Amino acid sequence: MATTVIVGSGIIGLSTAYYLARQQPASSIHLVDPSTRLFASASGYAGGFVARDWFDPRLAALGALSYEEHGKLAGEHGGAERWGYTRDPLKLCGFLLEHVKAAGVHVHRPATVLSIHRDVRDELASVTIGYTDSSAETETPATRLLLCAGAWTPQIMSSLFPLAGSPVPIDPLAGHSLVVRTPGFKLGDESHSVFCTLRDEGLAPELFARANGVIYLSGVNSSNTPLSALATDAQPDEVSLAKLKDIARRLIALPPGEKQELEVVRAGLCFRPVTDRGVPYVTRLKDEQLGIKTRGGGEGGVFVAAGHGPWGISLSLGTGKVMAEMMAGRETSADVSGLGI
Repeated sequence: MATTVIVGSGIIGLSTAYYLARQQPASSIHLVDPSTRLFASASGYAGGFVARDWFDPRLAALGALSYEEHGKLAGEHGGAERWGYTRDPLKLCGFLLEHVKAAGVHVHRPATVLSIHRDVRDELASVTIGYTDSSAETETPATRLLLCAGAWTPQIMSSLFPLAGSPVPIDPLAGHSLVVRTPGFKLGDESHSVFCTLRDEGLAPELFARANGVIYLSGVNSSNTPLSALATDAQPDEVSLAKLKDIARRLIALPPGEKQELEVVRAGLCFRPVTDRGVPYVTRLKDEQLGIKTRGGGEGGVFVAAGHGPWGISLSLGTGKVMAEMMAGRETSADVSGLGI
């Protein structure tokens, strides 16, 4: 039986584990993440906007599939109540994590995959997982390996496959965000999104007013901010946060007669994984790209699902479903033939 190690426990990794556990024993699936606190980057700090057809034509089928899967998941598990369906990616990630753990998926953290090992046929057979809060190590069967660590994916590939021709071409885009609350504000049962442009400043803020009474604001991004060693190491800089606070004051009206400042509920910095071509990589890597052999068909392989840019939440469930199908050697529910390397 194929065993699977998923490197990265953000929304893409969790979505893949969720669908994979429907077609193989959950106990044969392992999630590995180096952070002591999960969802500390884009999976927890993104706006959570879900769309059907806002994508590059190459992502049309995947976008439509993912949109349908978001609706199905919410319908089956009370998404509106449990994670604020379409409005809060942090709670959706929490639900997926709880669900796969209950099913029997193994979650290793804080941990990292230190090395890969071959069997007598010289094919990928297992990995060594090291726990960063101790000196413990364990060898775990792994005929299939999925790299889905967002902006950190190229580093992981270079570490595990030093004979590979080149790492996955993904770059980090740093993005600051604020979650604020206005005094006395209550939206009701609906959420609203606002996309605008501040031409004089070269910024395109995005605001998401959520049903729980908070407003998410982002739009101060930088490709020059160095990628932190871990997602939990990322520290927002005060200049960017001050700029976001100023934008919030200008775009969000306080109720009449209110004199106090907007309440800042949370400030964050995350790194979105972006690609020059504008679409992610959702593919199985060829053995010659890795410098190792892997089992054929649905029994083995090394896969990549990363580079989703600002659309990681929206495309997450579709990506997870397609990746689980691809790993099993089945026909995929959406055409992702244009998302290879």
